[in-house]
Amino acid sequence: MPSFACISVEKLERLTGTPNCPAILDVRTEVDFAGDPRLIPGSSRRAFGPNEDWLEDFGGRAVVVVCHKGHAVSQGVAAILRQRGVGAQTLEGGHLAWASAGMPLVPVDRLPRRALGRTQWVTRERPKVDRIACPWLIRRFVDPKASFLFVAAGDVMGVAEKFAATPFDVEGVAWSHRGERCTFDVMVEEFGLATPPLLRLAAIVRGADTSRHDLAPEAAGLLAASLGLSRMHADDHDQLEAGMGLYDAFYRWCRDATGETHNWPARGGKSK
Repeated sequence: MPSFACISVEKLERLTGTPNCPAILDVRTEVDFAGDPRLIPGSSRRAFGPNEDWLEDFGGRAVVVVCHKGHAVSQGVAAILRQRGVGAQTLEGGHLAWASAGMPLVPVDRLPRRALGRTQWVTRERPKVDRIACPWLIRRFVDPKASFLFVAAGDVMGVAEKFAATPFDVEGVAWSHRGERCTFDVMVEEFGLATPPLLRLAAIVRGADTSRHDLAPEAAGLLAASLGLSRMHADDHDQLEAGMGLYDAFYRWCRDATGETHNWPARGGKSK
């Protein structure tokens, strides 16, 4: 029977990408990490000797600690964190079990460099679809602490240079449209996140972002909701926070509810 202090690969996979996902700490040794330099979505990498500074990063959040096979390193780190009042579990079977199960993994060489413990991104102001979808993807699957700057279109590259931010969804940068694919498509592929739910969501985003509502019937609804949010919120960061919930809902539909229908009153029946 698995220990109460362990979480299975299957259970953690169900939590990744959701607002309730615990903080995931990769504490593999340098040798093990070099053998597979990829991260479980949403995880951060730390040296396996925790210190007092770690406590400030997690607050009241639950934590899952991951080492190579789920033994001594992650067990020790999790025990120390629990001793210090942090609710910590280990991943059963470790990183090796996650990879062996065919779960998505984010290549480290695709991640922008971090400053102050997080990545920073910059794009054009007044986001609508792609520029909300991409931050949602990054915060849910790549870097939960990522920050986003919204500036005038002509200032994006200057801000990127002066503030060490990664530009996205503008012409001439790596993280942008490629052919018929929008920036969200590119990020899903480059970050190793091409799971069936995210590919389904990517089609919806692409349809809404490029006026190709034939790609997915849900695209028109996403566009309508996105434009509505842009009218509701004058501040781009307020719109992003509201959009996080919108994309959480679309993702859960893509993952869990595509076969569910709602029809009331029943077809052929009469309401009373």
